[in-house]
Amino acid sequence: MTTQPQTTLSYHFMRLPEVIATVGVSKSTLYAWAAAGKFPKPVQFPGGNIAAWVSTEVAAWMSAAVDARNGTQGLAA
Repeated sequence: MTTQPQTTLSYHFMRLPEVIATVGVSKSTLYAWAAAGKFPKPVQFPGGNIAAWVSTEVAAWMSAAVDARNGTQGLAA
């Protein structure tokens, strides 16, 4: 018998108010950036009226923005 390794997911979903507070822009700006591919798209939950962002994707976007500002994108730390 073969056993499957257990995978622990460490996702944290952020709802819109938390993303707005974290990133510091408006709802319309977030959705415009996501539509343009400039910001992570939210995960749509069943039913279609609930959306949330994956916290690690938001953090990676913020880190990339800081790296771009500092001119360090693509450089190893």
